[in-house]
Amino acid sequence: MRDLWRLTACEAVALLKEREVAPRELVDAAAARIEATNPRINAMVTLCLERARDHAVRLEKLDRSNLPPQFLYGLPIGVKDNTDVAGVRCTSGSRIHADRIATANDVVVERLEANGAIVIGKTNLPEFAAGGNTFNDVFGATRNPWDTRMSASGSSGGSAAALAAGQVWLATGGDFGGSIRTPASYCSITGLRPSPGMVARTQRQPFNPLSVEGPMARNVADMALMFDVEAGWHPLDPLSQLGPHPSFATAAVLRRKPRRVAFSVDLGIAGAVDREVRALCRAAVEKLARDGVTVEETHPDLADAERTFLTLRGAVFIARHAALLEKNRHLYKPEIIENVEFGLRLKPEQIVEAEIAQGELIRRAARFFEDYDLLLCPAVTCPPFDVDTRYPAEVEGVRFEGYMGFLVLSYAVTLTACPVAALPCGFTAAGLPVGLQVLGRPRGEEALISAAAYLESLFGVAGLTPIDPCGA
Repeated sequence: MRDLWRLTACEAVALLKEREVAPRELVDAAAARIEATNPRINAMVTLCLERARDHAVRLEKLDRSNLPPQFLYGLPIGVKDNTDVAGVRCTSGSRIHADRIATANDVVVERLEANGAIVIGKTNLPEFAAGGNTFNDVFGATRNPWDTRMSASGSSGGSAAALAAGQVWLATGGDFGGSIRTPASYCSITGLRPSPGMVARTQRQPFNPLSVEGPMARNVADMALMFDVEAGWHPLDPLSQLGPHPSFATAAVLRRKPRRVAFSVDLGIAGAVDREVRALCRAAVEKLARDGVTVEETHPDLADAERTFLTLRGAVFIARHAALLEKNRHLYKPEIIENVEFGLRLKPEQIVEAEIAQGELIRRAARFFEDYDLLLCPAVTCPPFDVDTRYPAEVEGVRFEGYMGFLVLSYAVTLTACPVAALPCGFTAAGLPVGLQVLGRPRGEEALISAAAYLESLFGVAGLTPIDPCGA
């Protein structure tokens, strides 16, 4: 049991499938690892061990004669604490919902559990998943396993930290402005922001291509394993894709080398990118060139991305928070209040103009990928920062406006509606992780995952997790 937490998800599922290990053994191994590591990182904030063990018993008795190829056979997972798990506390990191118990599963959890996943607990997030640092007034801050003085980023910071520390083998994430990609970068794990509609969503929000659900894991093969379960049509989400989808796990095994890729350290829009981040991302991309891949420094035109994203985000915040804010203003953190008030000041024509601008940006990105297989760029403008700092106010002496400023590279990419993988690519002199965003062609998840597996093998970083939390 002491060593089970070190297995990859693929290795663990193979053992479960062959009955060489039982679901209850993995639940117990995860519980022991959480007990050993969580006091230092605060990644897993609500456990549901009795529920998990009951589920494990049911899976152990399951008739295996007609199971789908993506079945997980009792693998424990973590679920972000804004995603409902029936009978389990779901706070969204807010005092408003501090005592809320979910009455039903979210569609993502429904699909994962139907395919053999066992939810062992809920992972931490910023209040209402807003921000690039995981802290809230209900559970406090999540700390980075690579250095517990540092942030795990956000909003899926709890999921990323739990994976890096070996608490679970897979975890759910949600991504609006980079909430899968930046925690993956900060914790040296892997995540996927899929194309809108690839993973069904039913949360109350505007129907637009900004917010998506996606898998988080320690490596590309594990990520693809989870994505095979998550992806697919659902009648409650009109944006979901009918399929059938290819096997993403098979795509990861194939490791196809791209022929021509684009690279940019700033996408032409980031006023500053940390010098070590620049150097590490460039060094990783140079490995592609040495391996025979054509690399060109270029990027699509994203000049209007910042204005467009912040406008559309303001409109989403009206839908998510305006009614709650009227009654609970004293329970909101100031950044969300500012976001909602910004949204309420928008004129209808500004929102419509932003929607049109995103459509044009999507088309520019699609044309760009007629010439390139991939676009690579840093996941975030700076390496992990002090966990007690709400957000980086500046990078390389350049000050940002607002708490989203340091996330410009991730939220600009959101607007393209292209699938994006986050991959670890190296470490700073202080031993802090740095990651790359890898953008694929529209609806090109299969090719992206296959290429990401190739890149992962070339970079040689993924095998360094899970780790014991370290730092002061």
